[in-house]
Amino acid sequence: MGLGPGEQEVRKLQSTGGSTFTVSLPKPWVVEQQLKSRDSLRVDWRPSGALRITPLNMAENLVNHITFDANNISENSLHDHLMGAYISGADSISILFDTAFRKEYSAQVRRFLRSTRGFEIIDEKEGLIELKCLINAGDMPLHASLNRMYLQVTSLIRDIISVFDGEDREYISDADERESEVDALLYLIERQVRILLGSHIVSTKLNLSRIQALEYANLARSLERMMDHAYTICQLVIENPRITRNLAEATSLEQLPEWQSALKELMINIRTRDSIRIEHARKQLKDAQQILVLHEQDLLANHRQNEWMAFDLSLSESVRRLCAYSRDFGEILLNLKVSSEMQRFHN
Repeated sequence: MGLGPGEQEVRKLQSTGGSTFTVSLPKPWVVEQQLKSRDSLRVDWRPSGALRITPLNMAENLVNHITFDANNISENSLHDHLMGAYISGADSISILFDTAFRKEYSAQVRRFLRSTRGFEIIDEKEGLIELKCLINAGDMPLHASLNRMYLQVTSLIRDIISVFDGEDREYISDADERESEVDALLYLIERQVRILLGSHIVSTKLNLSRIQALEYANLARSLERMMDHAYTICQLVIENPRITRNLAEATSLEQLPEWQSALKELMINIRTRDSIRIEHARKQLKDAQQILVLHEQDLLANHRQNEWMAFDLSLSESVRRLCAYSRDFGEILLNLKVSSEMQRFHN
């Protein structure tokens, strides 16, 4: 019986003289890949010590396609299915639907297009919508997307501080758009990582190993959670228009610059990975958290009659969680550093 997908067998190495060794390839695999004598193969020496053999034209011919029949899935779930296909790495999507519900399905498709990057409608006809991704997974560096997420989070916090200092609340009126942008970038990174795990071509283009890619996805999730709490602070400010720095408890606001400087240091260390600087930033964040915990305990014990106590508690909690997710961010950077420095030995 010939070797099939997912199966293993042992083949002996043959010496052909000099410094050359050969090993035969399974014929079923050669036939499956439509290879012939003298075709070229790419050989990659992996960090694990394994060799990976790939036909040169293999990645160029692969297109991941999926078809959804909207009549056979749960009501109002088309958007969720589309998001699943996007993150899983689909390159093209066909949607079949009953024309009587065109308006409903079109609305879900538009919502999907707003939530993602790269997909466009390439054909729309009676009972069928065709979507295609126009962005190659290896074309946008993950670091660039992370930096964009970071800028959105920190700019929103900077504008919130300006509002506390007297600027018009119009500064933060676009908070919904900024949060949506961060969500879309997270989905993009998760999509790229999924594709990278199955494609050495994308891994090479992005210059990331599988372990590094997974940790980059974790960094993106930490930034997305920070944006959630930045958005919560923004909503607190909008819903309490009389609040200014003079009325709000200063302790929580005083820790925001500490968070900003520590997160900036951690972002720099995505590339440099200086463990001393990473640990210093994480300690700075931990100290801020401890100050906020004591502040919340004091509010509950001594300021129950304060008109703005609930506001101050919510503000303090969100700032504290900003610090917590930033500490997680630093821990992921340390994991990346240790992983890259780890040496492998044979027993």
